[in-house]
Amino acid sequence: MGRLTFSINVTLDGCVDHQEGIADEETHAFFTRLMDGSGAMLWGRATYEMMESYWPAVVRGDEEASPAVREWAVKLEAKPKYVVSSTRTAFPWTNSYHVAGDLRTGVQRLKDATPDGVLLGSGTLATELDRLDLIDEYSLLVHPRIAGHGPTLYQGGLLSTRWLQLVSATPLRNGAVATRYRPVR
Repeated sequence: MGRLTFSINVTLDGCVDHQEGIADEETHAFFTRLMDGSGAMLWGRATYEMMESYWPAVVRGDEEASPAVREWAVKLEAKPKYVVSSTRTAFPWTNSYHVAGDLRTGVQRLKDATPDGVLLGSGTLATELDRLDLIDEYSLLVHPRIAGHGPTLYQGGLLSTRWLQLVSATPLRNGAVATRYRPVR
């Protein structure tokens, strides 16, 4: 069975607004390596639509991009992308698939079928999957910023405190810190 890893950019005050992180070569290289180590991506509909609105254009050359950004886009294009949505069923972006039905069953089936693991990149979906105790690892890129606004990590709350064990913490040159945690079970 593959591991489900929740990975996201987060500021010191918990903001997960994608515009608040440092989007430089080092950050893109970090996420490319993380994606390379997984077998599939998992998103909620809103994250999928945000990603779909930009990254295919980078692959086509319609958007100017640095080498690190282009590398991310090309690899993302090829990676299987699974989307949880109750309002949308068609996902035309290359290698995109719908996760329908019961959330626990659908995500567990995806984990079981993906030995290289699944990389989860949606904050709202992460809250739901954490409530179901399906997240096996957290890979948070903590940015040296205080945004002062939301959306924030786990904004919807959890039923109880989730205890985590630090696996690693690696500072990046840009001041962000790549952290990995596993749940204490």
